[in-house]
Formats: sequence, structure tokens, C-alpha cells
Amino acid sequence: MLTKHEQILQHILNLDVGSKISVRQIAKDLTVSEGTAYRAIKEAENQGIVSTIERVGTIRIERQAKSSIEKLTFAEVVNIVEGQVLGGRAGLHKTLHKFVIGAMKLEAMMRYVDAGSLLIVGNRVNAHELGLKAGSAILVTGGFDTEDEVKRLADELELPVISTSYDTFTVATMINKAIHDRLIKKDIVLASDILIPIDETHYLFQHDKVQRWHELNQKTMHSRYPVVDQSNRVTGVVTSKDIIGVPMSMQVEKVMTRAPLTVTEKTSVAACAHMMIWEGIELLPVIGSSHKLIGILTRQDVLKAMQMMQKQPQVGATFDDLITTELKELKSDHEIRFSCRITPQMTNHLGTVSYGVLMTLVTETARKALRKIKKGDLVVENVTFYYIKPVQIDSDIELIPRVLEVSRKFGKVDVEIHHDGKIVGKAMMMAQLLDHRS
Repeated sequence: MLTKHEQILQHILNLDVGSKISVRQIAKDLTVSEGTAYRAIKEAENQGIVSTIERVGTIRIERQAKSSIEKLTFAEVVNIVEGQVLGGRAGLHKTLHKFVIGAMKLEAMMRYVDAGSLLIVGNRVNAHELGLKAGSAILVTGGFDTEDEVKRLADELELPVISTSYDTFTVATMINKAIHDRLIKKDIVLASDILIPIDETHYLFQHDKVQRWHELNQKTMHSRYPVVDQSNRVTGVVTSKDIIGVPMSMQVEKVMTRAPLTVTEKTSVAACAHMMIWEGIELLPVIGSSHKLIGILTRQDVLKAMQMMQKQPQVGATFDDLITTELKELKSDHEIRFSCRITPQMTNHLGTVSYGVLMTLVTETARKALRKIKKGDLVVENVTFYYIKPVQIDSDIELIPRVLEVSRKFGKVDVEIHHDGKIVGKAMMMAQLLDHRS
């Protein structure tokens, strides 16, 4: 039987895309408290099936597939530019595939405008009307309004007309940044991307006998299984260690490890790997709403995913990517050395290299040094700076990592930072090494 929370989520899923949703109306329709309705709507927002827009409200939207996550809906554009919807509210759920800046003559501008685009333009009413007729949404900059006829046309065609107080250049920058952020998020591998779904794996119920574990073990050759209650909520994990010497007739509930570590669909694979290595576990249950089991992650799957991530091209560059591209390895017979130019983007307001940038450079050089000795992946445990002097903008620095200790599970690296032949920084990095056993 579905909980009230799940009933509300199902109700929202069944609504038509573009439908308006309110806490009060949900509470009234489903006879639940407003607090329960509010929590369910927030969960729906996290799942990407509703969007809350300032001065518009909460509306049902199409869930975006991860492969097209870089596409923004017009509803999200309203949020980004802090805009006001003048017309065409029913089309807010639609996605835009490009935006066009209307900074040219009308005839020339219309060559670039087509269905699914967003025309960014000032108070040029003719452009508003022609853009809508071409299938484009309109973003009016400078805080201007438009004519009632344009608003009626927008409502009829279900294409939003949005007004923002920002200028055209600022708006284009804001939207471009939002798309870039989506590209970065698209490249982050989440638990949902690699989990083994619940219907493709095996699990135990609390009331099952230990004999059931032995049956599954013989069938699958696996030794670890999540344990759930009658509502499929995760309550424990059973491994071979838990059932050694235990009678076949004993209930699983009495031997399982209670309150196991779990992750959600949106937990990154890197975070999952860190948990598995740090806690020394081989299996992570993946839970959805109400703590219900939706799948599992194994150590082997996580490590394979991390290896694949390193081979993938980065479509949206992060700050770390921009910093590490400046890092060049120098040829040396005696030691590993790297050089780096301190660019303006790497500095703080005083014009010296920021502490965060130095942390990234030290971590990356230490990683490269460890990988020359031991192949595989690693998770940084801590980095400690114990000597540091300011380094000016446009300076060239050298980083010299020295591996002090490597064991099967840990690595320790000392990194010196040099400028003009003098030491300007020293740091120590400790890392956990991820072995590739299953």
C-alpha cells in the first residue's frame, strides 16, 4: 500500500505537463496536511517533474533525460533571469535549443529565429510578434513590457513572453553560464547511472531464514545482500561473516548488520567510492523516497565507472580543469617536476595565488606522482600546508612531488613549490588507493 507521500507523488506524475500545483490544492484534493503536501512537492522538484517559478508558482514539467540535461526549459529561464511572465504561461515547460540576440535589423534577425529558440530583444514590439509567429519564445530585456496583442498571441501559441530588468548582454551571459553548468553536471556520474536495479538483483526480507541466504549464494555466487522490510525499506545488510555458524532456521533479522550505509540515486560515484573504501564495504544499497530499496552498487561497478570517467572528454570545463590545464610536466632525469603559470583567474583580490588554487595544484601533482608508482584510482584523504609564501600574478612556479610512502591502501606525498629558485610552499597529501578487486 502506498504511503501518503507516495500517493501525492503519483498524483503529480499523472497531472498534465504545464498544470499548476499548489500545496493548498494538493492537501484539499488528497485529504492530507499541508506539511505532507509541501514535502511531497519538494521531492517532486528534486526528481525534476515540477518547477517552482517566482511570481508564477509551481508547475508540472516534463522530466528531462540526463542525455539532454544541457537544455533549459523556459520555466528555468524565468528563474535564471529573475523574470516576469507576460504571456504564454502554458508553454513554460518547453525546452529551448538555442537563444538569439536581437541586435540587428528585423529582416536579418528573423533568419536566425525558428521553433524552439528564445529571442532576446528589447522593446521592439514588431520583433516580439514576428518571433512568436516563427515559433520562438521572447525574452524582453531592460524591464520593458509588450503590447496586449502580443500577449494574446503568446497565450494562443503557448509560447512564453518573459520580461527581465537585466540588459541583453547580462541575460545572455546568465543563460550561457546555466547551460555550461548543466554540461558539467551531465558529466558527473551518479549512482542512478550504474546501479543494478532491484528487479535485476537479489535481496532478503527480514523474516527470511538464513537458509534463504545459502540458496541465493549457491544460485548467484554472491555473498552480500540488502535486507528489507515488508514495505521494501532497507533495514540491514547480510554478508557471509554474519551467517557463519548460524542455524539455517534463524531469521535473517537476528543476524543482519543493522542501519547500513545507503546512498540515493543522486549520490556521485566518487562519493560512493570514498564511502566504500573508507568503511571497507563491498555493497551499497541505493534508496529512493521513503528509504525504499531501488537497487544496489558493488565495489567492482563503482571502480569500473571511475575508470570510465577518466577516459571521457570533459564537455563543460570546471575551475579545476581550467587550473590543471596550466600544469605542464618538465623533463628531468632525477625527479618528477611540474611547471605552472599563475594566471589572473588563479589569484585572489590581492593579486596573489589563492589558497584553493594551490590546493588543486598540489593535489593534482601528488596524484600524478602516485600514479607513476601504482596504477589505479585514489581518493584524497587530506592535504596539509605547513609552509606557504605569497606568489604574485603572472609568476612561473615549479611543483616537485616526492612519494614518501606507498602501501596497498594508502599513499603519502610531500610536495614542494618553488619560485625563482626559492621554496615558497610545502604540503603533505595523504590518499586512499582504490584496489580493483571485486
